[in-house]
Amino acid sequence: MSRKPIRVLVIDDSPLVRELIVDSLTAQRDIEIVGTACNGDEGLRLLGELQPDVVTLDLQMPGKDGLATLDDILSRRPTPVIVVSALTQRAAESAVQALQRGAMDYVAKPTGLAAMRQSFGEELPMKIRNMAGVDVSHVLQMRKVRAERRQAPIVRVDDGALARYASGCVAIGISTGGPPALARLFAALAPPLPPIVVVQHMPEMFTGPFAARLNSVSSLTVKEAEDGDALQPNCVYVAPGGKQLTVRRRAELGVIEVRDGDFVSGHKPSVDVMMSSVAAVYGNRCVGVIMTGMGRDGADGCGAIRAAGGFVLGQDEESSDVYGMNKVAFVEGNVDLQTSLDHMPEAIVVRVGQLPGHRKSVVPIVPVVAR
Repeated sequence: MSRKPIRVLVIDDSPLVRELIVDSLTAQRDIEIVGTACNGDEGLRLLGELQPDVVTLDLQMPGKDGLATLDDILSRRPTPVIVVSALTQRAAESAVQALQRGAMDYVAKPTGLAAMRQSFGEELPMKIRNMAGVDVSHVLQMRKVRAERRQAPIVRVDDGALARYASGCVAIGISTGGPPALARLFAALAPPLPPIVVVQHMPEMFTGPFAARLNSVSSLTVKEAEDGDALQPNCVYVAPGGKQLTVRRRAELGVIEVRDGDFVSGHKPSVDVMMSSVAAVYGNRCVGVIMTGMGRDGADGCGAIRAAGGFVLGQDEESSDVYGMNKVAFVEGNVDLQTSLDHMPEAIVVRVGQLPGHRKSVVPIVPVVAR
């Protein structure tokens, strides 16, 4: 028995982009284009008439812009929305806002027809398949409850010299559903903490505005990682989109290397690449964190951290927008403890307090699922 095709509505003010998306998706046997719209108002009318399974949405449109259209889609008929955004600073900032407000994923519009055809022919169909069937109402309600819930204060594990924190590292891997989850996490975390390295699957140009957004809500210093950055306590380094990030040791500090490199586990930056390098440098002084996201990137990296003597935390299914990367890592035995997003800040502090050389944390253990 064949499955029904995934019904897609395309909203974009560019006739060329609409044509490229339609041509690319029409070639997919399991995807059906049910309508196209050149602006937000027309898109909203077709949303009600056609009831698509997934919407692709341009953000920079005349009249009702993409962010306003997104808000109306989510309020009228919550549907998985994939943002199709240009690779410009302004577009990237809007895309980060869209992800925060409820868009489920994003695809960049690269420069040049050949690059766009490749992106729309390979990446976009994959993400449409991933998003089809996602219960957007449930995701939005879950985010709303988390935002309204008062976050318990994080107790400092130790007020000693920062040098001891510099000898450890927290490595975080995350993808679909990551922007609001990381905003929640870093709003709750507070110094003192070891340096934190984050791979969030995002295109180039997106990660700079995203890091700035996290920095604005956190008492930690958050920046887009640069080649040569020496990892410092109380600082968060977000891997730049379109590059591979690794950590190497220089004297007593970890130092970031940013290189072009190949795609690994389907991604650049790759969680597996980052975590494996962190494990090699920090060994049993590393805490890995694998969170919401599609696919399996990070499962091997979590395994490398555990093999080096480190500890891995995983976000649980109930609090994940997409229980994918974290599920694979857990099922394959590469996660020590699972916990909810609400409890993740406390769980990180607990594990940091138990790193070699640290006094045992005074924070009580949070509810977790142990392997």
